[in-house]
Amino acid sequence: MAEVEGQARKPSEESTDDSEEEDSEEEPKLKYERLANGVTEILQKDAASCMTVHDKFLALGTHFGKVYLLDIQGNVTQKYDISPVKINQISLDEGGEHVGICSEDGKVQVFGLYTREGFHENFDCPIKVVALHPQFGRSNSKQFVTGGNKLLLYERNWLNRWKTVVLHEGEGVITNVKWRANLIAWANNVGVKIYDISTKQRITNVLRDNVSLRPDMYPCSLCWKDSTTLIVGWGKSVKICAVKERDPMEMRDLPSRYVEIVSAFDTEFFISGLAPLADQLVTLYYVKENSDQMDEEFRARPRLDIIQPQPESCEEISSDALTVRHFQENECRDYSLEHAEGEPLFYIISPKDIVVAKERDQDDHIDWLLDKKKYEEALMAAEISFKNIKRHDVQKIGMAYINHLVEKGDYDTAARKCQKVLGKNMDLWENEVYRFKTIGQLKAISQYLPRGDLRLRPAIYEMILHEFLKSDFEGFAMLIREWPGELYNNMTIVQAVSDHLKKDPTNRTLLTTLAELYTYDQRYDRALEIYLRLRHKDVYQLIHKHNLFSSIEDKIVLLMDFDKEKAVDMLLDNEDKISTDRVVEELKNRPELLHVYLHKLFKRDHHKGQRYHERQISLYAEYDRPNLLPFLRDSTHCPLEKALEICQQRNFVEETVFLLSRMGNCRRALQMIMEELEDVDKAIEFAKEQDDAELWEDLISYSIDKPPFITGLLNNIGTHVDPILLIHRIKEGMEIPNLRDSLVKILQDYNLQILLREGCKKILVSDSLSLLKKMHRTQMKGVRVDEENICESCHAAILPSDTAKLFSVVVFHCRHMFHKECLPSPGTIPGVQFCNICSAKRRGPGSGILEMKK
Repeated sequence: MAEVEGQARKPSEESTDDSEEEDSEEEPKLKYERLANGVTEILQKDAASCMTVHDKFLALGTHFGKVYLLDIQGNVTQKYDISPVKINQISLDEGGEHVGICSEDGKVQVFGLYTREGFHENFDCPIKVVALHPQFGRSNSKQFVTGGNKLLLYERNWLNRWKTVVLHEGEGVITNVKWRANLIAWANNVGVKIYDISTKQRITNVLRDNVSLRPDMYPCSLCWKDSTTLIVGWGKSVKICAVKERDPMEMRDLPSRYVEIVSAFDTEFFISGLAPLADQLVTLYYVKENSDQMDEEFRARPRLDIIQPQPESCEEISSDALTVRHFQENECRDYSLEHAEGEPLFYIISPKDIVVAKERDQDDHIDWLLDKKKYEEALMAAEISFKNIKRHDVQKIGMAYINHLVEKGDYDTAARKCQKVLGKNMDLWENEVYRFKTIGQLKAISQYLPRGDLRLRPAIYEMILHEFLKSDFEGFAMLIREWPGELYNNMTIVQAVSDHLKKDPTNRTLLTTLAELYTYDQRYDRALEIYLRLRHKDVYQLIHKHNLFSSIEDKIVLLMDFDKEKAVDMLLDNEDKISTDRVVEELKNRPELLHVYLHKLFKRDHHKGQRYHERQISLYAEYDRPNLLPFLRDSTHCPLEKALEICQQRNFVEETVFLLSRMGNCRRALQMIMEELEDVDKAIEFAKEQDDAELWEDLISYSIDKPPFITGLLNNIGTHVDPILLIHRIKEGMEIPNLRDSLVKILQDYNLQILLREGCKKILVSDSLSLLKKMHRTQMKGVRVDEENICESCHAAILPSDTAKLFSVVVFHCRHMFHKECLPSPGTIPGVQFCNICSAKRRGPGSGILEMKK
């Protein structure tokens, strides 16, 4: 495995703090491994000079003139002895059936891997490059190019002979060539050219930027991203060239295609190779660094970066420094980068080492997270991609996470994660419970134990409950409330709680918990005793839920002492189970509680407790006087004499006044209001309620020598008694406060009454006129008389069968019809007759007559 150092930042930004560097380190985008097996043995004795990659196999050329065909794992499948000197380049067609090879001694060989056809030629100069037509296997595409001092195109004609065409010469040695579809790109000392094989035209010349670099030491890197995009790397410069179709209107003598540089930028290091990765670039850098002790540069490890090209710059996505063998001895020209078209595989070739870079999969991502102790993220990633991961198991990652949390001392989080990680594996659950017990953290895991359909052995739950019972009564009580009673042996826990209560019999928490345990065990009477002893709020819920009304008949006073409102509501809601008589009997020695019960009973139904209304009078008088008067008003069953006696004994004036008025002694009631309450407003209100002229006379007589009372009467008497009666009786010279205002108010009230009467009169006249008009319109309407109508007196048909005879019919406005001879004799008013059916009074609804004669 190649050693790789991931770099999250540029060297100039690196921190000297190791911990900071670890925290800021980003996950690498690629993973690396050495191409081993047969390659290792080859490179021990020889050195790699070039390599080309096909989806199915690899072709490796060496410095000793050998060409090896390898499988993807690096095993040798075929060996060719081509030359005694260095192999410069190997080219394969798209089908992987033909190979082209050139060497430093001028040899060029093109042959089929599975056929005997071939081309062999020796040149008098080194041949640096060779490239086959991508579709070389087709009969019409038997073309390839070679490059030394000039670029030659070889085509096989119809006579099966090879024809040679010089595509370019005179600009130095051809150092690289790449063929894609109909486009051939090559590099020489001057720059990069592109030739269109279909139109036989050269369409561009991209000059190199830094002419000071030796082309043989810093060769040009070419790579086709697709059939129209060429990536050029030379020195520290990168250019992305797009081949585009020219507008036919602009062609003239120009090529049909042209090249546009869509991105151009400089890099920090020298480029040894380029490859596309989606819309990004993979770049292999040759790195030189300055020594701290000496001023001279030394060769550092090569870097493989992923960058995001932009029009005039690039953004670094990731950067890895590769520890390849003998990197200290290599030059820029000794490295190259090849990639597979079908999948993101990148091969870094150096003389003594070949490293394969692959995109990291989800397993690699999880490996990195685990290595960085990011267990939670690793677990999340594994859960999301559980169908795609091959080397990892979600549960094992989860267990590693739990172990890590336990080691850190984060027991609560570790226990919480057990729910997700352990799932339904009961063995793992029990192991974890015992581990938490060993480290003294049973409390942490207790709230996360399975408690649904999947359950552990009862002994596990009992062990945890005993642990809580030793040190945490509140936690013990919480578990008893939360856990279903079926999880553990209830009697065992009851006994354990009872033993603790012997030492601490007043502990409310343990007593409450014991009551809950009794409830689970359906021993409700024992639970009720504890709840009542504790005055626990759940006592009412327990009674309702389990219908324990027979058990509380002798405990009504205890319930009322605990919570009167709830107790009374419960007793009244369940009168069929505990009768009113039984409740009254139980509360007879606690009159204050009896009053609360009977008061609420009366509020619900005024007639239910009528037999206790007499007792309630004294109870209201003693404990709840504000509700005594409403009770007296609403009750129709309390004895008035008894009530009057009690109210007079206690000097309850308002209640006495009400009782006197109810018993008919209104004059005595009014006298009490005037003498004892001295409240003229209340006296006036009382007189208004009774609406008795004699009471008004008594009120005026009592008030005539009291100016404040006279003022009150003047302000309120106007609508009930003629105020002149009061004014005439006022003595001359008596000073009456606010007399003017009172007289003004009387006049205003009088004016208001006049206005009201006039308004009412107008409304009545208007309504009467409207109704009269409506009646007149109705009576003026015609009435249909036909053979179906009958005489209301003789019940014969109203019309004779022979209409030729004379007949006379009387029709009233009420629509009753009579033969004239069937009508009774007219009344006392001449000419006016009435329907004897509708009205016995004159001028009734049938007073009008329509008479038909013939």
